[in-house]
Amino acid sequence: MRRTVALVAALMLAGCGATMPEPRGPADLDVPPDFAADYRPPPGTAETWWKGFRDPELDTLVEQALADNLEIEAALARLRRAQALVRAERSDLLPSLDATGSVDATIDSSGDTGTRANAGLLGFFQPDISGRLSAEVRAALARASASDYFVAEQRRLVAAAVANQYIELRRTGARLALLEQSTELQQQTLRIVTLRFEAGLSANLDVRRAAADLARTRAQKGLLDLARARSSHSLAVLTGDPPSEIPPLAVEAGIPEYEGGPPRGTPADLLRRRADLLVAEAELVEAAALTGAERADLLPTLTIPGDITAGSGTIGGLFDDVFATIGAVIDLPLFDGGRRRAEIGAAEAEADARFAEYRRTFLVALGEVEDSLVAIESYRDRNEALRRAISESQTAFEQSNALYREGLASLFDVLDAQRQLIGSREALIDSEAALASSVVSFYAAVGAQVVPDEIAVAE
Repeated sequence: MRRTVALVAALMLAGCGATMPEPRGPADLDVPPDFAADYRPPPGTAETWWKGFRDPELDTLVEQALADNLEIEAALARLRRAQALVRAERSDLLPSLDATGSVDATIDSSGDTGTRANAGLLGFFQPDISGRLSAEVRAALARASASDYFVAEQRRLVAAAVANQYIELRRTGARLALLEQSTELQQQTLRIVTLRFEAGLSANLDVRRAAADLARTRAQKGLLDLARARSSHSLAVLTGDPPSEIPPLAVEAGIPEYEGGPPRGTPADLLRRRADLLVAEAELVEAAALTGAERADLLPTLTIPGDITAGSGTIGGLFDDVFATIGAVIDLPLFDGGRRRAEIGAAEAEADARFAEYRRTFLVALGEVEDSLVAIESYRDRNEALRRAISESQTAFEQSNALYREGLASLFDVLDAQRQLIGSREALIDSEAALASSVVSFYAAVGAQVVPDEIAVAE
């Protein structure tokens, strides 16, 4: 008996050590020491990066979305499922016990009847000498970790989506406000041209040109209303509500400017902050565990069945007979035509594929950070240039308008200066919105929203 116990213990230790390969992870990546772009955001709040816009309406929308978004709700439900499967896999490490019972009735040729009742317990235990069951538990734990990180990934994406849609709402609001100013300006020009035409100082062609410019500007309103409605509907869906108009917001205040947020960190920080990278890393652990489970099939398995049966000749009477049996069955793999080796090869190939996906996810994350950093610098420079352009266009329009009234400039000069002024103002609003969206993209790319360090997957 002692030799049997020692053999089982040795097989268990050998199985656990031989079947579980070491999972690959961050240490196997070629991580650059820093990002290529030089831009560094001003310091600000460490976790809720969107509060760097100092916009209470945006804060309210993001908080509502993080609480009620249906993508996050679905991810939480899948996390609960993964945690339940962990408990199910762990139960395989314990013995199982079932109860049975039966009643038999007989009638012989003379009409006499007889009954017999039986009751019993059936037990089954499979010691994890090959390490397969432990490997399956590790795989389930890794899947639960991936599900938990996926919840954080959905929160990262939802927060960025809400911020971007809110910026678009603010952009369309600012463009609509500018549209009113532009149409008023063009209406003034049209009135001047009409008065000059009625006084015989200009041609009817000038009136038609001014009216055409006014009509083209007014034609933008429909597209801006459409964009505004789409952003409003998207925000409603993100916050868990039916598509509808968002309650009135102070969106005409212009594009929100970012005042500061978390530090940009280094590429190595992405491996701990980006939830999609943590999901991919957990999937690497799962793939290694599943490979270990397949390797365990090459090792022996031990099964210990047992049962206790009691029978009685009368219903309700004491049991007359009690039987108990216990056994041990060892299954030693000998020949399967190469199936087990093929399944190991398939599991190893899947692990290689997941590592390639992990590397790709990391490179994509690096690219997103670099793109957003360059975009921030580019739009900052563009906004400065556009502000100068607006100042010069305003001066040019005022001068050309004054000269036109004196008959020293043509209407073409006035309309051209007016178009440049309106166009520069529109471009600045769009560029400011693009800058704000680039900031959102940057903090989403670096995974600035905090991800829990420890995941409680076995609740």
